[in-house]
Amino acid sequence: MLYLVSTPIGNLEDVTIRALEVLKEVDLILCEDTRRSLTLFRKYQIDTPYQSFHKFNEQKKEEVIIEMLADGKNIALVSDAGTPLINDPGFNLIKHCRKKNIKFTAIPGPCSVIDALVMSGLATSPFQFVGFLPKKGNFLNKLLYYPGTTIAFESPNRLKATINDINKLDPKREIVIARELTKKFEEIISGTPSEILLFLEKQKQLGEIVLLIGENKSYSKNESDSEVIKALQEYLGLSTKDAIKYAAKILNKPKREIYQSENC
Repeated sequence: MLYLVSTPIGNLEDVTIRALEVLKEVDLILCEDTRRSLTLFRKYQIDTPYQSFHKFNEQKKEEVIIEMLADGKNIALVSDAGTPLINDPGFNLIKHCRKKNIKFTAIPGPCSVIDALVMSGLATSPFQFVGFLPKKGNFLNKLLYYPGTTIAFESPNRLKATINDINKLDPKREIVIARELTKKFEEIISGTPSEILLFLEKQKQLGEIVLLIGENKSYSKNESDSEVIKALQEYLGLSTKDAIKYAAKILNKPKREIYQSENC
């Protein structure tokens, strides 16, 4: 059996009783970063054998791990912090388990994405998680059309540039930054892009940052109805009917007017 075990994202006391029991009872623990995992193991006296399993060696180790599981071994997979596979290694391992009919289960627990969402004050449904934002391309344009809350990870050294880009595209968009979640200096900062930039000028950001972008409530008046509809179809894969419906919402216009304008 393969166990996907969620571990604390900051405060070590957030680990579940079931997670501790599994980590103590399995034959092997796969760790994204053994140095990070050792802190947890030492606190809770977990002496189970462990080894590294990260994006640079997972492909090489997968075959051996699958063989061990097929032979009846019980193995736990943990990430640096939080829930495994959420922007962390393990996706292909689960695919192989499915193909080989090897049993697996998840031990639920902390997840910075969900923790940040519920404390953000933004709409919790719908939402999308996009991992780390790409360094190049017009990815932000696509995200700003999403009809719900967008959640991403961002590094401290790129945070200002990202917020500045959002400010250029939609200066009224609601933004939330969540950092040091579950730790002593936990912070949830919200506001428009310009307000967030003002805050960042006064305080240096360190550690992993969760960036949340509020839903699209309005859009540029410089864009025609047909341009908005085309963008919605391209970026969100909406049908013409659904694109018109959503365009009417974000442009604050009647659907009939959208239908009749710009030859739509």
